[in-house]
Amino acid sequence: MTGAPAVVSVLITVYNGARHLAEAIDSEMGQTYPAVELVVVDDGSDDGSGEVARRSVPALRYVYQPNAGIGAARNRAVSLATGAFLAFLDADDRSLPHRLDRQMEAFRRDPSLDMVLGHVREFLSPELDAAARRRLRPPIERAPGNTPLSMLVRRDAFLRVGPFATGLKVGISMDWWVRAAELPLRTVMVEEIVLERRLHSTNNGIRERDSRGQYLHVLKAALDRRRRKV
Repeated sequence: MTGAPAVVSVLITVYNGARHLAEAIDSEMGQTYPAVELVVVDDGSDDGSGEVARRSVPALRYVYQPNAGIGAARNRAVSLATGAFLAFLDADDRSLPHRLDRQMEAFRRDPSLDMVLGHVREFLSPELDAAARRRLRPPIERAPGNTPLSMLVRRDAFLRVGPFATGLKVGISMDWWVRAAELPLRTVMVEEIVLERRLHSTNNGIRERDSRGQYLHVLKAALDRRRRKV
């Protein structure tokens, strides 16, 4: 990894996230790493998310598609990316300014790595009133980010794991993460907080609470794959 800095494609997917999307975009446009390609895939929003994203064109690439779910939107973003490294961000979260610099530094130290993770800090969205705050669990100040949303991954390593599941409403990140662990990928965790995860009343896990049984489907599929290898 010498010469010109490798391009990192940061992939943001949004579905009716106009309220917070500008913050997510700004957090990536403010990265200290010098070679960032930003792709936003709008998964059928009808709340003005597209208008928010288009304000930043041509600094980012914006694509609209009919609503197909988080997995399909992330896969579309991957297909549009040109960078050798991929990072993912939900439209309601924020990356810290040093995120990509710190994670790419780890790749420079050890070129054999497939994936670099970082720590995550949660925060209550500022617009919440007192009643809404009481309905949410307390935010975690710092935790290891064992999730695709805190990772920087080589494109070829991502493709070895395969695309995100498109038949799930919840557990999409968990499903990909479990499949990555089964390979496994060569991974390291940097000590810095790289991602801020927003807690609010329309987080996907809350919005899709009736689909939480799909987490069990993800775990069963992983157990079935393990049995087939025995």
